[in-house]
Amino acid sequence: MLQIGKFNELEITHRVDFGLYLDGGEEGEILLPLRYATQDMKPGDKINAFIYRDSEDRLIATTEKPYAHVGDFAFLRVNATNNVGAFLDWGLPKDLLVPFREQKVRMVPGRSYTVYVYLDDETQRIVASAKLQKFLDNKIPDIKAGDEVKARIYQRTELGYKVIVNDLFSGLIYHNEIFSEVNIGELHHATVKTVRADGKIDLVLGKSTRNRVNDLADDILDYIEECGGRISLNDSSSPEEIRETFQCSKKDFTFNSCS
Repeated sequence: MLQIGKFNELEITHRVDFGLYLDGGEEGEILLPLRYATQDMKPGDKINAFIYRDSEDRLIATTEKPYAHVGDFAFLRVNATNNVGAFLDWGLPKDLLVPFREQKVRMVPGRSYTVYVYLDDETQRIVASAKLQKFLDNKIPDIKAGDEVKARIYQRTELGYKVIVNDLFSGLIYHNEIFSEVNIGELHHATVKTVRADGKIDLVLGKSTRNRVNDLADDILDYIEECGGRISLNDSSSPEEIRETFQCSKKDFTFNSCS
């Protein structure tokens, strides 16, 4: 079955002056424009093509890779807005629409936002939404403290940064757990600190404690060697000095320096 908004392996049916036609099954033949066709492509061959709708609402194929597929979260830049919504650059000739009803705040051209890409059930068009919570799983996550996960940063709050965990769940990294610069839209490795009763997840950036401490030990030894065998930092140094030098907490630094 053809999957709109994703890559599909489709057979070439015939070649025309303006491209190749692919067998889209129940959806009929789908054009792969000439600019994506190579001379060695011939009828009977199967190619991997991304399927979406062009500006005239026709299914179209491309071999270009968009920045996101249907079912993905992504941090995308607004190219333009009009009375329908905002149009995002997602790496294809036709921009990706975020209707007004799917915007948390009015989107501004030139700025980037975290969105979820999905297929609208009524129109079968690929669109995006900035209302992320309705696309996150509200069930208790099947992860536990100490697990290493992917954390996509999408909002700064008074407590810390809201993140999307493994593209499924909602999580939070507290400000006092961050020891290096982070930015909205970035994808980081993180470690689960706590899974709360409501299913929300508290995290720390980086690897699990054991792996993080081992890596920090190597960093400290390298730093000592670069400084000729002696450094001014010790367990009496301020947390700010330690954070600036090693991007870690004083607790982790003291554990390593005393080991």
